Amino acid sequence: MSDDDKGLFQNTRHLVRMAGIFAAGIVAFVGMRMLLVPEGFGRYGHYRAPAIGDNMKKPISYAGRDACAECHADVVEARKASKHVGIGCEACHGALALHTSDPAKSKAVKPKAAQLCPACHEQNVARPKWFKQVNGAEHSGGEACDSCHAPHAPEL
Repeated sequence: MSDDDKGLFQNTRHLVRMAGIFAAGIVAFVGMRMLLVPEGFGRYGHYRAPAIGDNMKKPISYAGRDACAECHADVVEARKASKHVGIGCEACHGALALHTSDPAKSKAVKPKAAQLCPACHEQNVARPKWFKQVNGAEHSGGEACDSCHAPHAPEL
C-alpha cells in the first residue's frame, strides 16, 4: 500500500461517529413511532377500527331531543310548526347530557343569535336557492336576529 492510500482511511473515527448517530436516529424514530401511532392505524387506510372502542369508553355528552321535551314541552310545541323542527336542541345549545341529568348543576348554553343564525342563513352561493338566506347587514340593520324572530320558531 502506498503512503497516499494509507492516509485515506487513517482517521475514520468521524465516520464511525456519524454512523452511530444515524443508527441512534433510526432507533429513536422507530421507537417513537411504536409509542405514538395508535393500534390499528393504517390497517384499513385512514379508517382506524379500534377507534370505535375508544369512543365508546368516553362519557355520553348528548342527551337527545326527548330528554329536553320532559321539561321544555312548550318549546317542543312551538318548534312543531317551525321549519327548524328537524334541528335538534343540541345543534344550537351544545351537549346537554350533564344539564338533563342535573339542571341545577349545569345550565344549557344560550347562544347569541347574531353569531348562531348567520352560520346557516347568511347569504352563500353554495347553498340551494330554496334555503332561506339573508344579507345580515341589510336585513337586520345591526339588530340581533332574536329581537324580531323567536329563536325556537323564527318565521315571522
